[in-house]
Amino acid sequence: VQLQASGGGLAQAGGSLRLSCAASERTFRRYKIGWFRQAPGKGREFVASFMDGSWSTVYADSVKGRFIISRDNAVNTIYLQMNNLKTEDTATYYCACKYYSGPDSPENFGSWGQETLVTVSS
Repeated sequence: VQLQASGGGLAQAGGSLRLSCAASERTFRRYKIGWFRQAPGKGREFVASFMDGSWSTVYADSVKGRFIISRDNAVNTIYLQMNNLKTEDTATYYCACKYYSGPDSPENFGSWGQETLVTVSS
């Protein structure tokens, strides 16, 4: 399984960015996809997840109401639309597949895609 994240960059506080996670249709149909982030000096934390079929979504409290995770079937991509960005959203972002049951926490995910850096300035 290969995932490729892209779309990071520099944004001002209050602004928006959209991250993309590309993979095969089979991957998206078979696995729950999660977005995670890791800020400098901190551990990797869950941001949001998307499950095909049910199209169910889960968000961390810190991003609820600001971030939206969605899928575009035509291009086999899962997006993370990040609105009303805050400086504390500055981190390296990753997408990954959920391989194990349990909570949407990093130890239950794998096939970590290429990272993409998000920097939010005040």
